[in-house]
Amino acid sequence: MELTPCEKFLLSDSSDSDDSDVETMLATFRQQTLVMALAVKEHEDEYRKRRRGSTVGRLCSPRNRHLENEMLMQDYFSENPTYPAHLFRRRCRMRRSFFVKIVEACKANCRYFTWRRNAAGLKGFSAYQKISAAMRVIAYGVPADYADEYLRIGEDSTIESVRRFAKVIVRVFGPEYLRAPNEDDTKKLMSANERRGWPGMLGSIDCMHWNWKNCHKAWQGMYFGKSRDATIVLEAVASEDLWIWHCFFGMPGTLNDINVLQRSHLFARLASGDAPACNYIINGHEYTKGYYLVDGIYPPWCTFVKSIKEPKTKKQCEFARVQEATRKDIERAFGVLQSRFAIVRGPARFWDKKTMKNIMT
Repeated sequence: MELTPCEKFLLSDSSDSDDSDVETMLATFRQQTLVMALAVKEHEDEYRKRRRGSTVGRLCSPRNRHLENEMLMQDYFSENPTYPAHLFRRRCRMRRSFFVKIVEACKANCRYFTWRRNAAGLKGFSAYQKISAAMRVIAYGVPADYADEYLRIGEDSTIESVRRFAKVIVRVFGPEYLRAPNEDDTKKLMSANERRGWPGMLGSIDCMHWNWKNCHKAWQGMYFGKSRDATIVLEAVASEDLWIWHCFFGMPGTLNDINVLQRSHLFARLASGDAPACNYIINGHEYTKGYYLVDGIYPPWCTFVKSIKEPKTKKQCEFARVQEATRKDIERAFGVLQSRFAIVRGPARFWDKKTMKNIMT
């Protein structure tokens, strides 16, 4: 019988021992190895029994997914759809042409959204079914099995569709829509804000909390903030036309706005000298750095303009009124975000932060 490397090591280490002792050691070692192998095999068999998938005895509902795909196309995407364009926009929170553009982009950049056959040779769900289920969860904030009655897509497939959809959207459309302003964007922002009486302003900054329903027990002390619920903080900068060009998400709810600001990448380009030039004149003084409107918790930096806490003169009262009214741009952006995509308004049901970060982004 050929010896294993471990057995050879035992023989070399026991050269001074008797032959009977060596045989006893080898027999004990082989017995322990066999016991460990049987335990590992038993654990793997138990895992396979618990594992979902093509398991014998698992209930499989005949959903007739192909018929539902034809009904979906007839209802919304045919030449003469059952439901007109305004109903599609209200239910999916976007125009039908833009939805089709997103579907084609997802099919071109992610194999999961292509129409493929499964192991049994049957065609799976189409990209329109998967993305429609994902958009219903994101737009309405409903549980994953809510779309099963209409789209005939199960809970697991819906959850996976939401994860893949958020990931591919961030990868494909993120560089175009969620980016820092370039020189042309900076000029447009400054020009629009100058007409409102704020020359040199780049936007308003604030933080929003998203409740995390399924937060892990071990992390609750870190994520339970002032609201007595586990939350994750979103820091964003928005302009008057609801362009959110800065998004920093993932900090625990126990941190306030100052702690989140210290960890965000908002001023990374400004610190490295790559930020676009902001040249403007106020009261005869020339400035080269843009600024943001913030509330009273932020530090007194030259890039932040805060309101006056207790205005006394008429001039101070007018400044505080205009500053607080203009700073509502970011509050309005948060309100529109929560009303249009209700998944952000309600508590998050996902377990991992990475998926929640992709959804928020």
